[in-house]
Amino acid sequence: MTHPLLAALPAGSGPEMIACAVIGSAAGLLVWWVVRVLQSEDIEQDLEWRYDVSRINELRRVSSFYRLFQPAIQLLAGLNRAAFREGLPEMQRQIQTAGLSRFWLAEEYLARIQLIAAMLTPAFVYVLFAMYETLGLFMVPVAVALTAWLMRFALAVRARRRLREIKRRMPFLLDLLTLLMESGSTFLAALRQAVREFEDHPVAEEFGRVLSDMNMGKTRAEAFEAMRQRLSDEEITSIIGSILQGEELGTPLARIFRTQADVLRLKRSQWAETVAAEAGVNMLLPSTLVMMAAALIILGPFLLNILFFGLQL
Repeated sequence: MTHPLLAALPAGSGPEMIACAVIGSAAGLLVWWVVRVLQSEDIEQDLEWRYDVSRINELRRVSSFYRLFQPAIQLLAGLNRAAFREGLPEMQRQIQTAGLSRFWLAEEYLARIQLIAAMLTPAFVYVLFAMYETLGLFMVPVAVALTAWLMRFALAVRARRRLREIKRRMPFLLDLLTLLMESGSTFLAALRQAVREFEDHPVAEEFGRVLSDMNMGKTRAEAFEAMRQRLSDEEITSIIGSILQGEELGTPLARIFRTQADVLRLKRSQWAETVAAEAGVNMLLPSTLVMMAAALIILGPFLLNILFFGLQL
């Protein structure tokens, strides 16, 4: 005997209701899983993680993407260590130079790039199949690989841009340190004041990390050495080398900062002069083409007239 409520339903509504219930349950389960994953629960020390437990916990706090896809990132990171061992140190330096979270390892950030590129596969399939039909399916792996390469290239560009901003503002920060120390301030107090004055700028972030390292117990030489390794630039290496040498010889830091600020300005002016000298050479070919085009526009009608109708005196 059929239940009265079921008998009142229209015919064929049973499968639709079951399907709706399954979809609703799946959606609810997905939302619950995402909420649970996004919670910043620390990993216990007695689980599978060993020396980098603190780093992973901090990375889970600062990166929602890492929390959401941590198992997949860890799996791909292990493969990246074996496949891209030689290129990982340079990528780690670029991660630090670009100002990304210091808790990222190069192999993990590369895994993040690979996952994002893989997630775009359905979009590539839809677009390329609509444009080229069956041939487009063979282009999907190329599109995924190209996307990953572009994201990797964007990291290198971001690192170079941030390093250029640091080098542009470095002389002004060194001048401020010089003035503060010559007025009687200690190095730590002057550094704190300079970081506050250049707040939200990459140069303040880097010197702020130097200040944090010294507050955590590192010596001044160790803190600046860490900054040199992070940025890995010739000019900044020269500045930090002079600071460390002055630290050993007892040279006043204010004098070192003033000298290095003048050296940076001199190098920037020399670079500007070099670029200005090269500009004339670089503009030679475009200007020649423009002159040729202008000559053709002016003389073209006369030449065509002579070609088709002959020279008429």
